[in-house]
Amino acid sequence: MHKVDVLLGLQWGDEGKGKIVDVLAPEYDVIARFQGGPNAGHSLEFNGIKHILHTIPSGIFHENKINIIGNGVVIDPSIFKKEIDSLQGLGVDATGNLFISKKAHLILPSHRILDAASEALKGNTKIGSTLKGIGPAYMDKTGRNGLRVGDIELPGFTEKYNSLKKKHGEILAQYDYTDDPGKYEEEWFKGIELLKTFRLVDSEYLINDLLTQGRKILAEGAQGTLLDIDFGSYPFVTSSNTICSGACNGLGIAPSRTGEVIGIFKAYCTRVGSGPFPTELTDETGDRLRNQGKEFGSTTGRPRRCGWLDLPALKYSVMINGVTQLMITKADVLTGLDTIRICTAYKHEGKLTETLPYDMTGKLLPEYREFRGWKEDISSIRNCDDLPDAFNQYISYIENETGVPVTMISLGPDRTAAVFPGRE
Repeated sequence: MHKVDVLLGLQWGDEGKGKIVDVLAPEYDVIARFQGGPNAGHSLEFNGIKHILHTIPSGIFHENKINIIGNGVVIDPSIFKKEIDSLQGLGVDATGNLFISKKAHLILPSHRILDAASEALKGNTKIGSTLKGIGPAYMDKTGRNGLRVGDIELPGFTEKYNSLKKKHGEILAQYDYTDDPGKYEEEWFKGIELLKTFRLVDSEYLINDLLTQGRKILAEGAQGTLLDIDFGSYPFVTSSNTICSGACNGLGIAPSRTGEVIGIFKAYCTRVGSGPFPTELTDETGDRLRNQGKEFGSTTGRPRRCGWLDLPALKYSVMINGVTQLMITKADVLTGLDTIRICTAYKHEGKLTETLPYDMTGKLLPEYREFRGWKEDISSIRNCDDLPDAFNQYISYIENETGVPVTMISLGPDRTAAVFPGRE
């Protein structure tokens, strides 16, 4: 029985999933996005050019690969159009190999305004939303008010749109916030017309048919495990299930059809927006990680908060997802540090714990283990045997603690900058 491999982030997003998917894409026939929306920013770098995808799967730059936007994704037609225009500018025609689920929900201009109004009202308790309308779109989905991609092919779509916009207007009237969705509608409806030129499909049938045909499928997650609506650091989370089980809901595959679970994590931790971050560094080491790692949001441009690797959080993500392979990114960013630290436990209410407490916003004091740093430039290394001893000790410790092998080490943003332990 053929299975779907799932690739997802194990931290607070921004782990480098786009690059990893791009590197792994030649091994697969199909790349499928299963949740999130344009709050994702998957950066891919090759031939000296950086590309950022928000909605479209990261396999789009590989010819003859089928790319699927699954039912669990929310789509903003305006942003989708910008992505397609950008791809066309690079000579990539996505109409032939991009399939879009009819059951994926649409983000309306009024969803974005609701998002901004809600966030503004929270003041100091802001969650750090990307203000893309993701949360309100998922709220309409679960509230059974949403518009779906398949609706654009049915009669009465404009009436449905106007009805939902009116409902949003009534909600916005309760906020002290003014913005007119009308000024965004021209671009939005151009995006709708563009969507009609793509293959809009019942993606659950498509993906299961492809499995039956023996095609190799990679499910691509967005955001990260610690931003999961159920298991993340609530309420500072996203609005979807970012974990492995989200691939089942977001693509229409049975749990028994999932295969390898590939967990991506950075050699250190970052977080965008508000929320608990026990290992955060607000000193010059944190600044150094941010600058060396170019830690600025690919969707928002916001500077990311940086800190040491958090092992209790990583083990939690491994457990929740059933991770079978680990892939580490931005390992080269740690080069030059005399000492590197890993958080091994927290002191919480006077007691040591290796588990994530229910209330992550409480005072969590990280307990650290120190590792010797390395000075050698590792960014051009392409063979595991050439990695410094200190680096190998760092990786071995993570493998031993998580019980999961590291099968890829990314040493820079370009698709060629990587080594594959065990494959060489």
